[in-house]
Amino acid sequence: MKKIILLITLVILFSSCKHENKNGSAIKNEVQSFLENYSTVYKKLKYESSLANWDANTHIVPGDTINAYKVQKTKEALANFTGSNENIDKAKQFLKNKDVLDVEQVRQLNVILYKAANNPEIVSDLVSQRITAENATNETLFGFDFKLDGKSITTGEIDKVLRESNNLNERLAIWEVSKEVGIDLKDGLEKLRDLRNGTVKALGYDDYFSYQVSDYGMTREEMLSEMKKMVKEIWPLYRELHTWARYELAKKYNEGVPEYLPAHWLPNRWGQDWTVLVNVEGLDIDAAIADKNPEWMVKEAERFYMSIGFDALPNSFYEKSSLYPLSADAAYKKNNHASAWHLDLDNDLRCLMSIELTTDYYDTVHHELGHIYYYQSFSNPDVPLILRKPANRGFDEAIGSLLGFAAMQKPFLDEKGLVGSDIEIDVTQNLLKEALKYVIFIPWSAGVMTEFENKLYSENLSKDEFNKVWWELVKKYQGILPPVERGEAYCDAATKVHIIMDSAQYYDFAVSYILLFQFHEYIAKNILQQDSHATNYYGNKEVGEFLKSILKIGANNDWRTLLKESVGRGMSAKPMLDYFAPLMTYLKEKNENRVYTLPATI
Repeated sequence: MKKIILLITLVILFSSCKHENKNGSAIKNEVQSFLENYSTVYKKLKYESSLANWDANTHIVPGDTINAYKVQKTKEALANFTGSNENIDKAKQFLKNKDVLDVEQVRQLNVILYKAANNPEIVSDLVSQRITAENATNETLFGFDFKLDGKSITTGEIDKVLRESNNLNERLAIWEVSKEVGIDLKDGLEKLRDLRNGTVKALGYDDYFSYQVSDYGMTREEMLSEMKKMVKEIWPLYRELHTWARYELAKKYNEGVPEYLPAHWLPNRWGQDWTVLVNVEGLDIDAAIADKNPEWMVKEAERFYMSIGFDALPNSFYEKSSLYPLSADAAYKKNNHASAWHLDLDNDLRCLMSIELTTDYYDTVHHELGHIYYYQSFSNPDVPLILRKPANRGFDEAIGSLLGFAAMQKPFLDEKGLVGSDIEIDVTQNLLKEALKYVIFIPWSAGVMTEFENKLYSENLSKDEFNKVWWELVKKYQGILPPVERGEAYCDAATKVHIIMDSAQYYDFAVSYILLFQFHEYIAKNILQQDSHATNYYGNKEVGEFLKSILKIGANNDWRTLLKESVGRGMSAKPMLDYFAPLMTYLKEKNENRVYTLPATI
């Protein structure tokens, strides 16, 4: 009898398992059909929206409403689809059975819900208003007519004065001009904040900042903690650089040493990059490329990527991109902020730039092509369309920054004939110049920008305190003060494009610089076996294979796992600190007997 009961039990269990497997298989098939249908429609609508947005950024005509209308309609169509109740309900329902689904399917469903949260149908009026507001502020920012003494000037001309002029009166005048656009953007920023928060709250997010952070699989508190940790770790070195800059700039301008750095003394509108304060003798990229043309610069960067094993860019890249400045008599304007575009999540790859023959743009071009090659790498049949995006947004920026960084190291420049191989450069001065880009950037990105946007979105910062809070953070993290009184009529934060566009994501750049040094350390030690301060990636296919292993899977992975598998550890600032460790001794010697004004810890 016991044997019969056991046999019956086994039959029942076997039948039950067969039934469960059949149901599991049916559910997976149903999910797959949904994902394929979603992807087809999404790709079409995404491409139409991207094309309209491209036109709106490359052909800005004051008073012309055609581009704005197209952007509005195509964005609304995409928003209506991604945020539809039907897609939200299906994704949620399918995820109730995630234990029987493939991990790739679960990832796609989660991305679908993430996209939906920015455009939920249940608050469609808010979504429409937000799109309208974004278009309006975009046109205000990039269509603004900067004027000095009644004469229109470009942002490139503003930046040139701040890089090159030794006349403090001229610098102050141009700095003030650079902030004028913020006056026109202040009301728009408040409106954008309220609409963005209202939109994502409909699907359970506390605020827009928390929503953007969630794309990392992190909470707002976790991201803020990570950013504070970054700043704290690099602070001793930043404090030395800040002290050095105060004394060196006072000497340059023949002024008394200031307690904090006046903003117009610095070579960048936001004080985020101080590299031009140091001239490394023998390392003159500007002179080396002076007889080139802008197209050469793009082709040169492409040759670098091809040398390590990547494919040539499609012809359409050159045909469709907007790479060069507009002529002085052009009847329209364009967005001058360099960016890379993946319009159709396939092969329509473009860059929007205004290339000039400068060292900065040499770096920028290599950086932007890094984005393009990332997009090209994960545009393959093994990556579902919905997961054709970087492992996280910081990874995207890190790859571009890494190749721009590598292209500036002396052995690489020797290889390319941009610096004579017989010329010796001052290694310490070169390290200082690099620190004035990479180290200086961390308190700005992880501190000022991240905390301001957290306060803006998560703490509902009052419009009457936008400028006050902005300059409090700038003083705290950068040790910079405005050169003149900046009342609440101004909105100096809004002059930074990322506050208006790509908002609540600036920590991406901080993450990218941390990852950059992790990737570079691994490549230098384990592949090239070269000093990390003097590497040459050019022509090394093993470097290319390492990068491809990171890029080709897109977001079809967990980024933490990918990072550990790639470099052997999680996210850490230690490789950056190790790289710049030799600089500390030099700075401490230079700053001996000087007064430090930043606190020892933050």
